[in-house]
Amino acid sequence: MPGVPAFVADGPWWWLSLFLFCVVFLRTQGTYWIARWARTGADAVAGRTQAGDGRRARLAQRLAGPGTERARSFIERWGWLAIPMSFLTVGFQTMVNATAGYTRMRFDLYTLALIPGSLIWATIYTLIALSLWEAWATSPWLLAAAIVALITAGWGLSRWRRRAAPAHPATASSATTPSDA
Repeated sequence: MPGVPAFVADGPWWWLSLFLFCVVFLRTQGTYWIARWARTGADAVAGRTQAGDGRRARLAQRLAGPGTERARSFIERWGWLAIPMSFLTVGFQTMVNATAGYTRMRFDLYTLALIPGSLIWATIYTLIALSLWEAWATSPWLLAAAIVALITAGWGLSRWRRRAAPAHPATASSATTPSDA
């Protein structure tokens, strides 16, 4: 078969896809349950005088940020479809899965939505892995060029996002007070 590495053409290529499916399924389940655990701790220490008391409260405090708010609005807009759709993104999928746990999305719906998302992710990464393997088998220089292109694209995207982000986000302390009017 042209374009398919020999070890895949001679053996079961779906092992890689099955392995990646299991990896992403377990990773996202872990993210969901850790965030849910953090929420339980945050609720437990909400009545205490020290807001930062306990490991769960510190984790919950880390989950209360702008990324979580974006993920929450994404989930509110798309409902359970947000879970499989998040697997088409990089980085944001973790926030969506953590937010699903933090907001205590029903576990059965979450898991049912997670299955097609995990299949999407495993399929994409299987194709990328097989393509990189073929590139390496053809020429190590082609693999090196692909890696450099990925690193350059990631660096460019991070610079673009930093430039697009506001330098000083609006806070409650910068709001107009009656004495300013």
